Amino acid sequence: MSKGLNGKTIVLGVSGGIAAYKAAALCSKLAQAGAEVRVIMTASAVKFVAPLTFQTLSRHEVAVDTFDEKDASVVQHIDLADRADLFVVAPATANVIGKMAHGLGDDMLSTTLLATTAPVLVAPAMNVHMYAHPAVQQNMKTLADRGVRFVEPGTGQLACGYVGKGRLAEPEEIVRAIEQHFAEDGRLKGKRVLITAGATLERIDPVRYISNDSSGKMGYAIAEAAARMGADVTLVSGKVSVPVPPGVTLVQAESTLEMRDAVLSRMDDQDVIIKAAAVADYRPAEQYEHKLKKTEDEMTMRLVKNPDILQLVGERKTKQLVVGFAAETRDLEKFAMDKLQRKRCDLLVANDVTLEGAGFGTDTNIVRIFDASGLVEALPMLGKREVASRLLSLIADRLTKGDATGA
Repeated sequence: MSKGLNGKTIVLGVSGGIAAYKAAALCSKLAQAGAEVRVIMTASAVKFVAPLTFQTLSRHEVAVDTFDEKDASVVQHIDLADRADLFVVAPATANVIGKMAHGLGDDMLSTTLLATTAPVLVAPAMNVHMYAHPAVQQNMKTLADRGVRFVEPGTGQLACGYVGKGRLAEPEEIVRAIEQHFAEDGRLKGKRVLITAGATLERIDPVRYISNDSSGKMGYAIAEAAARMGADVTLVSGKVSVPVPPGVTLVQAESTLEMRDAVLSRMDDQDVIIKAAAVADYRPAEQYEHKLKKTEDEMTMRLVKNPDILQLVGERKTKQLVVGFAAETRDLEKFAMDKLQRKRCDLLVANDVTLEGAGFGTDTNIVRIFDASGLVEALPMLGKREVASRLLSLIADRLTKGDATGA
């Protein structure tokens, strides 16, 4: 029996796809792990699997009809919404994901989802073209921006005959994600975490600047995960196009100099400093007050070196666990270890941005995490939220063991 799930109430929403049969195995595994599983099925789901199956596996009556109230002392969908420690939707069809994104409540499942304040975990399952449709992708992004977490669908043979991404994750994988959710809960409570994210801008004039391709998605995912794990999170952010995670204190810092000042003025109070921002190495020696006009065929601009924020943090750290990032295009381990030692980091997260799925602006990443002894963990291609969770779990382990040297 999993200690992490023992006594937890998990509301399992099953929607109408052929993958509903896998939800029965998921329900069984959760019940065996000690969770109290309450199942809600859509009218379409019961066309694939009988409610009696889930009733037998969960030892609880299955909810299908919003108006089929069996206990006069409670309103069923509110009672289930309030009971949940975690709400899992598996399989989640394109239809249910769309309802969730747009706040529709026209059946038992969607109504209960609207009423719950519990964390929500969604495991999509649908045809490969449906999954890739811009509307579905936008709906998933909307939900992710609200803090909904996803278990990525698998790639392979689908029931419709297509081969591609859209197959429901295996029940074991969903259970692992659920266990990880509860394992993370409160692990950083009482800790103060400062994270830098996004790209800095170095102004040339009021309308032009030097910057880079960083989207800030990785740093924002780390901030979101840290807040979810109970930390007091300060996010020092450059230019980004993603929403601020809930429960995070945002500090805007446009230039590298502004970001340096924001970080150094706050670092003494922090337990963890994660330097995920992509700062400009150089800035124009002169910033013009008015827009420069085109005159000559060529223009020469003198640049001066920016301060190295990670270097300054490493030099000044006392008790803080310091995490740096390195985006490389070759010799990843060599450059990562060199940077970790020079900048006096406790951990260094490196990725090869030439790899598909690991560059700037993507929703995924492929990283290797190093410490002074070498490689700690090599992660496969994962969503950036998953990478963030793995990194912060590693940090939490080190804080618990006292491995942050402060040296």
